[in-house]
Amino acid sequence: MDIDVSHYKRIVILTGAGVSAASGIRTFRGKDGIWDEHNVGEYGHVSVLNKRPDLTWKLFGQLRTQVRESQPNKAHLVLAALERNLDPSQQFTLITQNVDGLHRRAGSINVVELHGNVTRIRCSNDDCDLAPYHDEAIHDRGVLLCQKCLSVLRPDIVLFGEQLPPVQSAQAKLVLQDCDLFVAIGTSGIVPPAARYVQMADTAGARTICVNLEPMAPRNAAFKEEYLGKAEELLPGLFGVGH
Repeated sequence: MDIDVSHYKRIVILTGAGVSAASGIRTFRGKDGIWDEHNVGEYGHVSVLNKRPDLTWKLFGQLRTQVRESQPNKAHLVLAALERNLDPSQQFTLITQNVDGLHRRAGSINVVELHGNVTRIRCSNDDCDLAPYHDEAIHDRGVLLCQKCLSVLRPDIVLFGEQLPPVQSAQAKLVLQDCDLFVAIGTSGIVPPAARYVQMADTAGARTICVNLEPMAPRNAAFKEEYLGKAEELLPGLFGVGH
């Protein structure tokens, strides 16, 4: 079954790690995930950044290497084409849990990077006015210090133990309150934020769809439809667009 997006005025897409898998971005969980090599729950925690920022950079420097060597796959390109081909009267928001920046590289415009972007750096001091900036270096030697306040610089992503950034979180909740089509792609649909977001969309009366490699277990009743398979293989037919 395909999705005729011309029937919808306020479209919200949520993407997770399954969208970037075909680009060579390893997931944290699952077979061959980064969890297998590193204690992500430890190295990726904000407490480690505060005590041993070199360990934080060791973990996410590896992810930066993958991102630098990757390219958007067909799933990214289809979503970018979908947004590009919409009527001006239609609203489109792509909320992503991924930190690889591949949606923007594929051409998506209205993107909410819920967990940040690993190729950006920001100061760890929230009171510092240093603007986040693009940076793809690995930084595996020594600790980076802010040129303005000499605090430790960090990847501009949400670490374990941190809250979602308020601006991005508010953007996501705002569009979910009155969306009429919600599609979660490459994410399980049973843990936050996907579980919470689909409930908001369902309450708003939206058509709710989950596209993922594996079935939900247990099933989230707020998702009324579920399609199983690889995102890069399903999306072209599902949305009826190429790239």
